[in-house]
Amino acid sequence: MFSSLLLVLLTGAVAWAGAAAGFATLFGVALPYVAAVVFIVGMVWRMVYWAKSPVPFRIPTTGGQEQSLDFIRQNKIDCPSTTWGVVKRMFLEVFFFRSLFRNTVADVRENDPVSNGPRNIYYSSLWLWFFALLFHYCFLLIFIRHFRFFVEPVPAAVTFLESIDGIMQVGSPRFYWTGGLVLVALLFLLGRRLFNRRLRYLSLLNDYFPLWLLIGIAGTGLCLRYFDKTEIAQVKVFIMGLVRFAPVAPDGINAMFFVHLTLVSVLLIYFPFSKLAHMPGVFFSPTRNMANNSRRVRHINPWNPPKQYFTYAEYEDAYRDAMAEAGLPLEKQPDKAAE
Repeated sequence: MFSSLLLVLLTGAVAWAGAAAGFATLFGVALPYVAAVVFIVGMVWRMVYWAKSPVPFRIPTTGGQEQSLDFIRQNKIDCPSTTWGVVKRMFLEVFFFRSLFRNTVADVRENDPVSNGPRNIYYSSLWLWFFALLFHYCFLLIFIRHFRFFVEPVPAAVTFLESIDGIMQVGSPRFYWTGGLVLVALLFLLGRRLFNRRLRYLSLLNDYFPLWLLIGIAGTGLCLRYFDKTEIAQVKVFIMGLVRFAPVAPDGINAMFFVHLTLVSVLLIYFPFSKLAHMPGVFFSPTRNMANNSRRVRHINPWNPPKQYFTYAEYEDAYRDAMAEAGLPLEKQPDKAAE
């Protein structure tokens, strides 16, 4: 946990020092271009790899009664047997995290009055579902809001979302609720790993690093907007130059902006090779995108290589002499004349 935090802090410190020492072009131009190329190539490679992976069996994850006799009610969403059922299941999974909504927690209750001793108990826990949903939707809105830096004129849809996000204006500049809520959600997800003993035992550096990285991105973004403010117009001119492949000098932009941009670039580079790639990966998962109809439809693996079969007659022709010496029964006796 501390090593991943130190890595993020070190990345931010290097970006700050580099921008202050006159290397703003390195962290503001070269690194974002490299990050964009690595992200695009890496994600295409991952998706092609997933698409080419063989699926020898029909292995959908089921969460209810499968299709059976007519008088037995089927759970058509959690155990779909048709393509339309799979579409509905994927829609609810992608947009509402349906499987996470059914999250349960197992615990041991000591001195249970029913069993007069320890007893395993299971109960629903919706906190993870709520904060995961909160984080993803807030992050999506923040991502869409940032399109105002990349296009000119700003699309009406982006302006509308900004007005909704800051509808309860607090102070000046306008406070966007998604910025604060995404940080709250990230702190919950981090605290869950820190204070849950079993989860902390299972967590590795690649579990903590993206959380600290996202917290760093959200924190520096809030700092740029409300505390260590920078000139928005100059930032837009600089980013528009990057988009048009005509970079301009980053004059007048403070070092905190380059810390924020560097952390975003590191996230883009890290994304294709981490667990964060589950965003497109859910569409390639055979446990989600396959119908549970193996009793009605035979699933033939399209990646099966052609087989070279070895019949018993061919086997006997190859090993007839050895089989005869061992006294094994033969359908055709060895040719004595040939011997």
